[in-house]
Amino acid sequence: MSNPAATNAAPVALTPATQDLTRLNTLGLASQAGAFVTLDDPAQLPALSDLARQADSLLVLGGGSNVVLPQRVPGLVARVAFKGVRLLEARPDAWLVEAAGGENWHGFVAACVDNGWDGLENLALVPGTVGAAPVQNIGAYGVEFDARFHSLTAWDVPAGRMVEMRADDCRFAYRDSAFKHDAPGRWVIVSVRFALPRPWRPVLGYPDLQRHARLVQGEPTARDVFDAVCEIRRAKLPDPAVTGNAGSFFKNPIVAANVRDSLAAHFPGLVSYVQPDGRYKLAAGWLIDQCGWKGRALGAAGVHDRQALVLVNRGGATAADIMGLAHAIQQAVAERYGVRLEPEPVVV
Repeated sequence: MSNPAATNAAPVALTPATQDLTRLNTLGLASQAGAFVTLDDPAQLPALSDLARQADSLLVLGGGSNVVLPQRVPGLVARVAFKGVRLLEARPDAWLVEAAGGENWHGFVAACVDNGWDGLENLALVPGTVGAAPVQNIGAYGVEFDARFHSLTAWDVPAGRMVEMRADDCRFAYRDSAFKHDAPGRWVIVSVRFALPRPWRPVLGYPDLQRHARLVQGEPTARDVFDAVCEIRRAKLPDPAVTGNAGSFFKNPIVAANVRDSLAAHFPGLVSYVQPDGRYKLAAGWLIDQCGWKGRALGAAGVHDRQALVLVNRGGATAADIMGLAHAIQQAVAERYGVRLEPEPVVV
């Protein structure tokens, strides 16, 4: 397999061009970039730093699955398209696997399952790229990205240098990382390394997995878990190729135990999950559903009829339409439950 982090080639020039971004964001929002480049070779990174110094701003774009784009994106847009997956080491306690930042996340997870490098199967069908995964610190069905993370290689755009980063450097938190708080456009994630546990054990604590027919009998394999997660997600979530969406639009809010207890006393059906620190994660989809928003729309922006966490582009929606709906939902949940929902996507 190819080396995703090879950077020893001679520098390669970049020439910005105009680009329609409508098909490069999963919400399908009509958007144009006046200056756009594709990064498919790490040797282009010095040229990117030169261009960024001349531009008003830099937007680093992965799979476009976690972003709300305006009709015209100012400054420079750089799409990360580095490719490559390889096994670095088979240690007694873990498979050490590296993937390039431009690899499709689901495709990478599927390749790991195919090769017997188990541990990421619960994160199947999460949209986006490998390089975007640490930015959002993605998680699904009981597995968080940072639990499988080893290290990454990133290009510091203003400094013009390659940096190796460990978990402490990334400052991972729930759907959060240092990359979300540093200056926009500072980092291009070139490659990510994962430590996938040996021996492998399935993570089946999520209720949907506990009930799934593939997993309730015998000893499920990683392939069984992968297939079950794919079936569950496809039943619940719209395909962005058919209906524009950015996946889960809101984070599940985390509240103190006394807040959760007070809410549960007033709303007996409240869905919540205790966290290691004693706080509780509330199910944002349940809160939105209880406020009557599932299946509703405001103009061209709507709430998915099977999953209230997902906002959809019903056709011709703009960023203003999506965010107007998001604000209306936030207000409804805050008024009823006293809880503020925080959007997951980056709003440009």
